[in-house]
Amino acid sequence: MMKVGLLECDHVREDLLHITGDYRQMFPALFSKVAPDWEFVFYDVCNSHFPATAEECDVYICSGSKSSVYDQDEWILQLKQFVKDIYQSEKQYIGVCFGHQMLGEALGGKVQKSDSGWCVGVHSFQIIKKENWMQPEQDALNLLMMCQDQVVELPPESTLLAQSENCPNAMFRVGERMLGIQAHPEFPKIYDQALMELRTERIGQAKVDSGIASLELPTHETIAAEWIRNFAKV
Repeated sequence: MMKVGLLECDHVREDLLHITGDYRQMFPALFSKVAPDWEFVFYDVCNSHFPATAEECDVYICSGSKSSVYDQDEWILQLKQFVKDIYQSEKQYIGVCFGHQMLGEALGGKVQKSDSGWCVGVHSFQIIKKENWMQPEQDALNLLMMCQDQVVELPPESTLLAQSENCPNAMFRVGERMLGIQAHPEFPKIYDQALMELRTERIGQAKVDSGIASLELPTHETIAAEWIRNFAKV
């Protein structure tokens, strides 16, 4: 068994839990078919529940969040240090959305609100550097996005792996064991649509309408899960 620590940086709103549960249900559901040997351990880091050391798990997945990585909340500052600890310990790390941004921010990059505004719905991640763990091979992945912040400067020792039309740093790795993906492969489309509808005032009606329409496109979350599984074994 591989012990996988899910760093929960947020929780699903109570009125949306009936759709697919919280993050601790979504991530195991995503990986259940491609990584049946993964044993998840949950760390409610947004409520200050952290692993005692980075050695507790083999792999860490850092979730999305409504917070920003440059906020000064105590748990965010603690998480930033913990990501540095993971890097030093040479454990595997996969950051999703906020977790992707945290990887950039913690290791010397820069995160800010994107000039493109919100990215919602289905976006095409064009692969610009193919690596051995990216199997099955794809030239692009269609993945769900729900973000306003982006990594605008990559940290040192980074390799850019994918870009989308409105997200130049859509996927990157730092060194050989830290991976960031500015997408939500764990989100079912029905949950992504519910979030867009709830945030219409913030996102804007036109962008929400376009995002909901994009949900008709096929998505590749299972392939993304296979890539993440493969990366975790590198």
